[in-house]
Amino acid sequence: MDNLNTKLQETKEWLRKEYAGLRTGQATPALLDSIKIDSYGSLVPINQVGTVGVEDARTLRVSVWDSSQIPAIEKGITEADLGVSVATDSSGLRVVFPELTAERRTQLLKLAKAKLEDSRVAVRSARDEAMKAIEKSQKEGDISEDDMFTKKDGIQTQVDNINKELEELYINKEAELNK
Repeated sequence: MDNLNTKLQETKEWLRKEYAGLRTGQATPALLDSIKIDSYGSLVPINQVGTVGVEDARTLRVSVWDSSQIPAIEKGITEADLGVSVATDSSGLRVVFPELTAERRTQLLKLAKAKLEDSRVAVRSARDEAMKAIEKSQKEGDISEDDMFTKKDGIQTQVDNINKELEELYINKEAELNK
């Protein structure tokens, strides 16, 4: 049961992080978290070669610690295809997010829905594993048949609760995208 609960919480956190990376009308440093750049021969996140801050509602400022890394960061952001423009200057980069178009909102909503479905698949998989483990325990005589049904009901309750939480995350993201 503890293993199931851990997997369900990990799934919820994964979805929360994925949704943090989906761009809305606001620029947030989390949007650049998934981008890795080549720094001295290894791939590292942008926040390990500089600081990412919010300059205004639609602009992020990347201040790098080593100015020789600016071209690599610019290349990484451009290749990530976030639909942003990048401007460089002597102290770092400025990442400007354009206003969301109706078409882009629709694409982002589809992506958010797909990520929700991915998380639901992970939840179903975790549930199935837990159910099989309980059935195995019952067949081996470790637990009674009544205990098996009680535990299965508990698992289904946990799964229903986490699915509601995942749906709430999606509804919040949908509302954020439609602002």
